[in-house]
Amino acid sequence: MSIINFYALLNGLWLTIVMAFFAASGAIIFGSILAVLRNYANKGVFKILGFLASTYIEIFRNTPLLLWMYASCFVLPILLGIPANYAVLGTIGLFLYTSSVMAEIVRGGLNTIPRAQFEAAQAQGFSFSFTLWYIIFPQCYRKITPTILSQCVTTIKDTSFLAALNVAELTNVSKDILSSLTDFNQILSVFATVALLYFLVCFCLSLLVRYLARHNKY
Repeated sequence: MSIINFYALLNGLWLTIVMAFFAASGAIIFGSILAVLRNYANKGVFKILGFLASTYIEIFRNTPLLLWMYASCFVLPILLGIPANYAVLGTIGLFLYTSSVMAEIVRGGLNTIPRAQFEAAQAQGFSFSFTLWYIIFPQCYRKITPTILSQCVTTIKDTSFLAALNVAELTNVSKDILSSLTDFNQILSVFATVALLYFLVCFCLSLLVRYLARHNKY
């Protein structure tokens, strides 16, 4: 494989990592909000927000990721009057979908925290938001950090769906390179390089997950 093709793959890998980073980071924040609303917004006007959060989670978790990437790329530019930048819009679709998954991960962590801790905090005069931020969330994220990192690995691999939208991420770049090759050895070297690049990034994150789970340092 030529140096030019190798650098093209590295550029594709960089875009893959950037898109996955923004999608996963945003999904952790938004997913946490959704999880809190689904778990605790069950009184008065907040009950509507809890219902909306539950509806969002169920809709996105039970529909295909590629569908939301298409919706982001073809619907948002019309609704918002913005340029059709498929890399950005596709990342938004990935963020929307991943948020629903992260919400269930965070909700699972919240459900492991005894409700008595809320009651004890309220008895000490702590507000609900203070209790969440300083007491509940630190314990929750301590438990779910390995699971969140595992989902980040999945998010990195999910960026390959954007090849269907001709976004210049790693899978799509490899497809363009392969379309210009006829030699079997060169084709095999491209497949091997792409697989190795994905493996190195995802395996490093997987090692971190195993380390955190084993040594309880998170």
